[in-house]
Amino acid sequence: MKKSLKKILSCLLLFVVMAFTFSGNTFATTNSTSAMIQASSLSKISNNYPIVMVHGLFGWGNDELFGVNYWGGKESLKDLLTKKGYTVYTPTIGSISSNWDRACELYAYLKGGTVDYGYAHSIKAGHERFGRTYPGVYPEWGTTDAGDIKKIHLIGHSMGGQTIRVLAQLLENGDKDEINCNKDSTSPLFIGNKHWIDSILTVATPHDGSQEDSKQSNLGPFTHDFFSAMASNAGILNSDNPCFDFKMDQWGLKKQSNESYESYYKRVFNSNIWKETKDLSIWDLSQEGSKELNSWVKVQKDIYYFSIACVDTHKGLLTQYQIPNINMNPLLLKSSIFMGQYTNSNYGEVQVDKKWWRNDGIVSVISAIGPHEGSQDKIVSYDSNATTERGVWNYMGEINNIDHVEVVKQSEPRYHKYLQNKFIDLANMLTKLAK
Repeated sequence: MKKSLKKILSCLLLFVVMAFTFSGNTFATTNSTSAMIQASSLSKISNNYPIVMVHGLFGWGNDELFGVNYWGGKESLKDLLTKKGYTVYTPTIGSISSNWDRACELYAYLKGGTVDYGYAHSIKAGHERFGRTYPGVYPEWGTTDAGDIKKIHLIGHSMGGQTIRVLAQLLENGDKDEINCNKDSTSPLFIGNKHWIDSILTVATPHDGSQEDSKQSNLGPFTHDFFSAMASNAGILNSDNPCFDFKMDQWGLKKQSNESYESYYKRVFNSNIWKETKDLSIWDLSQEGSKELNSWVKVQKDIYYFSIACVDTHKGLLTQYQIPNINMNPLLLKSSIFMGQYTNSNYGEVQVDKKWWRNDGIVSVISAIGPHEGSQDKIVSYDSNATTERGVWNYMGEINNIDHVEVVKQSEPRYHKYLQNKFIDLANMLTKLAK
């Protein structure tokens, strides 16, 4: 199982990074189905908290991959929202780490300090307890001002949606194992009783995991070709060092200053950690791993939860299977076709039937709606004309004809403005939530 998951991980890295470079580079202004929101009065809104946008698997920071933005591609979505009056942060956390480790890194990135993965967790996982040290982009997070807690809005794409759910769970409830271990000082993250999050919004998140194709070939040896394509797209001839960091320091896999990408990649993917632990993204993103995560990561009664799915498939004329739309990124076609017909009825495993077939190339619509497997979370349809309820999943529907990468890449001229406006509308919606 872990061998096949590792193959899938390498394959995902191939088409995720390549997908950000495959389609055209030209941005064009198109008519949008959504009007641009003017945010000049944001300062008057009581819950105009900072918006934190958390990347998914193989995500990167603004100083990596030749300046191509994870959020927005060649045109920064963060900058766009900032110009509209919002305070926006786009953290950089582990690209292939587990949701637990990523949540710990996200906490330190925002609040400041050294990443503490927890004594009990680190012993169980088999890695170092402490990670990198961050100055903190929002150190006042969680403090009070005139009796009001300084909170944040969290938006997560793909695996980022799982990560922000874990962060909320730890902030509000802590972790008993970490509290009871009494080793040195316990990180404030694991103490609990921190009501620091106002809302959580997930976009194309595999809450119930993603179907696995154990027949996918091992594309690991060719993964470095992604960065050659990225360099070519950016007009850079030397792609030996794409400045990409997996951020696996806790595993002793820190990228050295003079280390080539190829050497670094081989060191990471040839490591024994793939055989020895579940504390990695490949487990959390599997259907069984997601079910396990859903069993302890629950909705919090004081937080607003929203989810959005993407779909870029349709029912075939000759079969009942789902097949990719013509606009889907070619690098997602194989995965989408597989997901559009895969079933699993094996006893003791997550049952997969045709309800799972509609997908965005990587994530099934049913999985993006919210957690079902192993979860008791309530899911309702979002109604903009009704009072939004906390502590339940408010499903906002599908973004049609958009694949898993395009929703954040936003490079196709015909969808560019529409998707930009979609995120502006979402930001506007979050700031108008009742306190």
